[in-house]
Amino acid sequence: MKHRLQLMLLTALFAALTAVGAFLRVPLGAVSFTMQVFFTCMAGILLGPCAGAASQAVYVLLGLIGVPIFTEGGGLMYLAKPTFGFLLGMIPMAFAVGLLADRLPVKNLPLRLGLACAIGLAALYAVGLPYLYFSLGGAWSVGKTLVSGCLIFLPFDALKIACASVLGARLLKIPSILAFRRKE
Repeated sequence: MKHRLQLMLLTALFAALTAVGAFLRVPLGAVSFTMQVFFTCMAGILLGPCAGAASQAVYVLLGLIGVPIFTEGGGLMYLAKPTFGFLLGMIPMAFAVGLLADRLPVKNLPLRLGLACAIGLAALYAVGLPYLYFSLGGAWSVGKTLVSGCLIFLPFDALKIACASVLGARLLKIPSILAFRRKE
């Protein structure tokens, strides 16, 4: 019972941190640089696959019901925004990071977490880029979608992944966090 309550609180905390990350942004065209990827990685690393994904699902659902926690507010109208696919992609991203953080056959923990985060980022883009392309109704070519929706963000995403990997590795060395993570 105590573990379940802790898990619910941490899931809510990471939903809130992801919301904060939406407002820590640098606008760039149709998409902004935000800290959401960092907090999504941390959710997967620290909460594991299911609770990590749940934290991102809570974030997305709260935004869709109208809580103004997305970069431009909230509400069902976000479904029509070209960038909504990236919000949806945070759910499988957190799941993949959480799943792979323990399972990749790499002994170096920061490197293993970095690889898990990079694969999780690929899941985010696998959802976000097609959504971006199709929601624009062919206004952008596939090449422009890849450049404007992905390639320009990769250096900043790599920096966020590096920070999440190093911080996550340090936090996982704390016995209480490690014990909590193993119960999920």
